Amino acid sequence: MNRSVRSVATALAVGFAVYFAARAVWWIVQPTVPLLMVAAILLYLIVMMATVLVEAPGEMQMPLWWGVVAVVASAAIPPMVSASLLPIHRTAPFATWYIGALGLLAVVCIVRRRAIAGWLVLLVLTVSSTVYLGVLVALELGLVGSIMWTIVAQLLVVFWDRAVRDTEHLADIQQAVSAWHATQLVRQRERRVRVQYALGTAGPVLTRTVASHGHLTEEERLEARLAEGRLRDELRGASLLNDAVRDAIQHARLRGAAVTVFDEGGLEELDEQRRAEIRDELADVLTRADTGRLIIRAARDSKTAVTVVGRSSAGDSSDEDSVGLWHEIPRER
Repeated sequence: MNRSVRSVATALAVGFAVYFAARAVWWIVQPTVPLLMVAAILLYLIVMMATVLVEAPGEMQMPLWWGVVAVVASAAIPPMVSASLLPIHRTAPFATWYIGALGLLAVVCIVRRRAIAGWLVLLVLTVSSTVYLGVLVALELGLVGSIMWTIVAQLLVVFWDRAVRDTEHLADIQQAVSAWHATQLVRQRERRVRVQYALGTAGPVLTRTVASHGHLTEEERLEARLAEGRLRDELRGASLLNDAVRDAIQHARLRGAAVTVFDEGGLEELDEQRRAEIRDELADVLTRADTGRLIIRAARDSKTAVTVVGRSSAGDSSDEDSVGLWHEIPRER
C-alpha cells in the first residue's frame, strides 16, 4: 500500500477512534463506577492507536503478538463498560460505544493483515454484546454495522492484494517484452552490419567477375572463392561469427580446407556474454585445426551450443573421411 493511501486510512482510523472515545465520555447518566468506564476508554484508545501505528517487518502487517493483545483487550472492554453501569443504563447511546469501537478495531486488524485477529475481535464483540444486551438489541444498536464493515474490509483487502499481484505480474511481463524488443533491435542491427560486411567484401570481386565475363586470374579466382565463402558464412551462420572466427575460417580456407557453417539456432536464448565466450572458444578451436574439411554446426540442443567436426578428406567420399577433430561447446559455461 503506498504512503498516501496508508496516510488516509490511518487518519480515518484515528478519527473514528477519537469519535467513539468522545461518545463514551458524553455521559447522560452518571456511571456507578466511573473509573472503570474511564479505564475501558483509555484501554481502547491505547490498543487502537498501537494497532494503527505499531510497525512490523512487513509494510502493513502488524506483529502477531499485538494481534493477541487486541483480541484480549476486546474481550475485556465490554465487561468493564457493562460493570460500570446499571443494567437499565446499558442500552444508552454513550454506553454502547464499544460496539462500534471494537468493530473498528476488527477492521483495522484485518487491514493490517491479521485477519484471524480481526475476526476473533468481532466474534468476542458479538458474544459480549449478546450476553449484556441481547441479540436483537445488540444488532439494533450497531452490531450489524460492525459485522458489515468487517466483511467489507476483508473483501477490500482480498481485492487489493489481488490487484497488487496482477499489477506486479503485468509489470514483469512488460519488462520482459521490453527486454525482448531491445534484444531483437540489437540483433537486427547486427544482421544489417554483417550483411553490409559480406557485401562489402564480395562486392568488388563480383564486380570484376561481371566486368571480365568470368575470365579471372588464379589469384582472382581464389579471392572469389574466399569472398563466396564469407558471404555464405554471413548468411548461414551470422550468430557464430566475430572477427576472430572470421579470421580463423579465412586462414583455414587459405591453407586449402573446406569450411561449412550451419547455424540452426544453437545460440538462441543465451545471453550476450555467453555468446561471446562461445565465439572465442570456436575461434581458438578453428585456429588449431589442421583437417581438410571443417563443419561448424550450431544445432538446437539442450546441452551443446556448437559442434565442430574436422575430417581428413582422405577418402573418395564424405562417408570415407576419417574424423580428425570433434569438439563440442556446451551451452552453459
